[in-house]
Amino acid sequence: MSQPSPQEHVDRRVLAYYGTEFDESDRLVGRSGQGVLELERTLELVRERVASGSRVIDVGGASGVYAAALAERGDDVLLVDPVPRHVEAAAAHGTFVAVRGDARALPTPDDRFDAALLLGPLYHLVDRADRLRALAEAARVVRPGGWVFAAGVSRLSAIAWVTVIQPSVALAATGVTTATAPLPEKWGRLVADGAGELGPRGFPGGHFHVADELEREVLDAGLVDVRVIGVEGPGGQALDISRSHDPDLLDAARTLARAYESRPGLRDLSPHLLAMGRTPTG
Repeated sequence: MSQPSPQEHVDRRVLAYYGTEFDESDRLVGRSGQGVLELERTLELVRERVASGSRVIDVGGASGVYAAALAERGDDVLLVDPVPRHVEAAAAHGTFVAVRGDARALPTPDDRFDAALLLGPLYHLVDRADRLRALAEAARVVRPGGWVFAAGVSRLSAIAWVTVIQPSVALAATGVTTATAPLPEKWGRLVADGAGELGPRGFPGGHFHVADELEREVLDAGLVDVRVIGVEGPGGQALDISRSHDPDLLDAARTLARAYESRPGLRDLSPHLLAMGRTPTG
């Protein structure tokens, strides 16, 4: 039997990871202040650009945390996700429609929506061609002049986490040193080109972005007026490490995030990057 391609492997891991191993909703609202800040900041950026009462497609919308918040303000939302567990949980909200589907082939006509969210699919697409395909699909279903919001996991933030931050936390807790130098081969690939580790367990990251790369992909997909920002800012990882929801810490992290969201280089310190662009009108 032939081995699955890297993308086939990630697709299978996505179904297993989000289907049985990990609670994405808890990550955004329960696990730590980092998820809360990510949710708050992303919704803030969407609401600033998309009027209430709009038609929104939430691609890879998981169990519907974002979709529910937008539906609550009066938006007409369609959520599309490949994980049956997610679609079932999303449909249970009862305030929007949730269906199974793939970001690379959306089950909807052209120009149907005012805005599209892709707050997860690009993480799990190994090849640039597939990421461009997903972005082009989002642009296809959004009317001329509408918005596309596409998230990436920061490569810098990810490599800092696995090489220094996580081993340091473990050392403080257990006194056991984890060897991180020289970098393992898989981490070298992550540094060089954003390639995720295609192992049998853990987060099924197909690709990790730097901000300039994410901007180029969104532009190459045909979007205009593109801007890429850091979502949680340089304090986001500290909130995740501490699992803190302390309002003073959240406020400090929010202040840092807003101050440095667009600074070249500094935006890559954020755990998540968000590209915002419009579909052409001419």
